[in-house]
Order: sequence, then C-alpha cells, then structure tokens
Amino acid sequence: MTHLKFLGTEFTQTEVEAFHGDGYFVVRSLIPTACINAMKRIAQRDLATHQGDIEYEAELSYPGAPESLDAEGGRTARRLRQAISRDPVFVRLVKEPFLVNRLQQLLGPHIVMPLIHHNCIMTKQPRFSSDTGWHQDTRYWNFTTGDLVNIWIALGEENPHNGCLRVLPGTHLEPAQRDRLDDALFLRTDLEKNQPLLARAVPVELHSGDVLFFHAHCFHAATRNYSPESKQSVVFTFRSLDNRPIAGTKSAQWPELLLS
Repeated sequence: MTHLKFLGTEFTQTEVEAFHGDGYFVVRSLIPTACINAMKRIAQRDLATHQGDIEYEAELSYPGAPESLDAEGGRTARRLRQAISRDPVFVRLVKEPFLVNRLQQLLGPHIVMPLIHHNCIMTKQPRFSSDTGWHQDTRYWNFTTGDLVNIWIALGEENPHNGCLRVLPGTHLEPAQRDRLDDALFLRTDLEKNQPLLARAVPVELHSGDVLFFHAHCFHAATRNYSPESKQSVVFTFRSLDNRPIAGTKSAQWPELLLS
C-alpha cells in the first residue's frame, strides 16, 4: 500500500489540540486511492450478494426504514459488519503508520482495536435508508473509561444531501444528562433546553479518502440518503491498552487487535 508521505504520518500539535477541544478532526485525502478502490469493490461485492454479517435498516426501525424485512426495501443493508474479516485490505489499512501514529497521539502508545464495536462498512442506500438521531457511540459500550476514538473513512462524497455525519462540537467534554435523553439514549430534539446545544451542529462533509477522527463521546447524527446513489464509509473504533472492556459485558465478548 502506498503511503501519502506529503501529508505526514502524524497530527501537528495544533491539530491534536483541535481534536481535544472539538471532539473531532478531519484529515483530507489521507487514504490512498488504490486502497479506497479496493474497499469499494469489497463493499459493492458484498452488498450485491448479501454476503457475511449484515445489519438491515428494517431491523432497527429508525425513521425512514422499511417496516419489516419482508416489506419493500426490507433487505436494504445498513452495515456490512466485521469488515476486518471481509478482505486483507482492511487489516493492512489499520496497521498503517498514518493511522496508528495519529491514534497514538490521541490515545497513548499502545493502541487496541475492538472487533465487536463498529468494524464495519456503513452504508446509506437510496430510498430506504433511515435517520439516525443524536447519540454517543459509548451509550451501549462498556469500557473502563469512555475515551475511545473512531475513524470514519469516506469511500465517496459525503454531504447533507446523502446523509453525511453531523457532530456537536465539544460534547465529548460534557457529561450527558439523563433527562436530556430519550429511552434509547438519543438526545431529545423536542426539549427547549437542548436547542442551544443542537444549534451547534456541524455537517462533516467529506470527499473520497478523507478521514474523520472523532471521540466516541461526541454526539453525532445523520439523516437518510436523499440522493440516488449509495453512500459508503468504513468505520473502526480504537482504545488505549489500559482502557479495558468491562468483564461480562458485550464489549468484552470478542477478541481484539493490538496494533502498537
């Protein structure tokens, strides 16, 4: 795999400070085109054949999703789970210095990749994709602390029309008050006291090969895909070695990759 040496393999100190302040940072054109094309081929192959572990939109019943697996569009994929097991290109990618070095700057010297959380090709399909409400990824995760970092790799254009991610800057630093959330731990958009927070929303528009690094505590959301084309992104989660999963929880059920 070709390295993008002109971008460097580390964040600048200013970029690290921006991540810690906002809870996210975008690195443009970080992933080599050959790698992006390989991941797109895998996504298109497995979407066409419904291969491997797949989460369907109908299974979550989010707004816009088909009512059931038997309804029109019921077999619309939301996520191709277990990306690491789909092709060696994903394993090679997460070992690349331009990712590992940056993750070390954010999390510490020893980086672990959980395989049970994210580790997927996230898709938003035309017509039958859904809206995802404001949430923190740690709402159902169980680690010693909530200090995990996600990377979101755009395999194509991501914009508000096709359901790009939106983030609430700085919310990784603010404890989520339970009375601001609904029963599923989504941030309530009908509460007056949440309106100033929601007004801070920023759409994260990406181009193919761009990478969004974001803290797992940072609130984020996305609308359905209103475009006629499929949108696909590769998403992984990382923790420091000492931020261990809590025994007996889902987070501790699967093996993990030690990357550094």
